[in-house]
Amino acid sequence: MKKLLLLLVVVLVSLSLQAQTSAKFVYSEIVGTAKFMSTKVTIEVSFGQKVKTYADNRLKDPATGKPIVFNSMIDALNYMGDQGWEFVQAFVITESNQNVYHYLLKKPSEEIMKEEQKETTE
Repeated sequence: MKKLLLLLVVVLVSLSLQAQTSAKFVYSEIVGTAKFMSTKVTIEVSFGQKVKTYADNRLKDPATGKPIVFNSMIDALNYMGDQGWEFVQAFVITESNQNVYHYLLKKPSEEIMKEEQKETTE
């Protein structure tokens, strides 16, 4: 009887166990700084990867490889929205009397996986 009861408990416990699910979203941060003597902004994109000391994280045009210059942070946000990113939160940090704009974005992780598979097959 004890063995049957133990077996029943083990079966019931194993039915309630769940594996860890993968993340539903991938997050990114865009950082906008004003260009010197201009009203335009330059955007740096961070996906949380490790960055080299002098690495250039500016958002670049895939066709030319040159950094994209946006008219405003809203222009950059619209560009990222066209790429499938959703706005999460924004905040401003002032460094040396210059405002640095930080926008947090998210994208469903399934969409990221599809893009990576598409890039590897091309």
